[in-house]
Amino acid sequence: MSKPDISGFHDPATFTITYVVSDPATKRAAIIDSVLDFDPASGRTSTASADAVIAFVRQEGLEVDWILETHVHADHLTGAPYLRDEFGGKTGIGADVATVQETFKGVFNLKDLATDGSQFDHLFEDGETFSVGELEGRVIATPGHTPACVTYVIGDAGFVGDTLFMPDFGSARTDFPGGSAPDLYDSIQKILALPDETRLFMCHDYKAPGRDEFAWVTSVAEQRAANIHINDKVTRDEFVHMREERDAQLGMPKLILPSLQVNLRAGLLPEPEDNEVRYLKIPLDAV
Repeated sequence: MSKPDISGFHDPATFTITYVVSDPATKRAAIIDSVLDFDPASGRTSTASADAVIAFVRQEGLEVDWILETHVHADHLTGAPYLRDEFGGKTGIGADVATVQETFKGVFNLKDLATDGSQFDHLFEDGETFSVGELEGRVIATPGHTPACVTYVIGDAGFVGDTLFMPDFGSARTDFPGGSAPDLYDSIQKILALPDETRLFMCHDYKAPGRDEFAWVTSVAEQRAANIHINDKVTRDEFVHMREERDAQLGMPKLILPSLQVNLRAGLLPEPEDNEVRYLKIPLDAV
């Protein structure tokens, strides 16, 4: 099985890991789950996280073909447009992003939001393949956390988004609109059916209790043996009961309202108003 070069960039503000995945033979690359820095208290954006990725890509002499999202993130803003302006390449996400757009268009009263996914350069169907240089990538639809979640398998590596966390932390929440604990269980089974040696790369890590260091790389074998929420000994009914009971106690992510408004648009910020200032909305008593 081919083995891409993979470098992770950890954002301590949102606990997000952005990946640069490259083919050693051709120096072609994909960037997965990028970050645009955002301070909710001041409303200011900045690009330090994306600039670190840019510096690495330039240093390594890589050419970027893809800027990919595993789903519409609710905990950070994507830096995809900034990176595409720098490198070119195509943005991509799962085709069911249209369902997520339709769901939240009404919440934010985004009358001008197209709900066909056309803000992205490419919409991936389940089972679709793509190339990163000479490496083959494959898309696995993994709904549950959101309807549009996908896992990208490139060579011996799977990029699972929020579907799974490190074995000592568990699995994704499913209480967002369109989420489903039964769907999440079924999606995780698709990931765990990959070869045991497949490397799995998490989108987030929050350091599980008792662990002092951040970690974001594991394997199918490790997840099957030791994931505290879903392993070879956990039944579907047991998982659904645990997940729904746990989700009922969770608060909303602090960046969910700004993140969704930006990420539904593939990272494009709202157009400036007549005072040349951009605005995001805060719906009151609506979510």
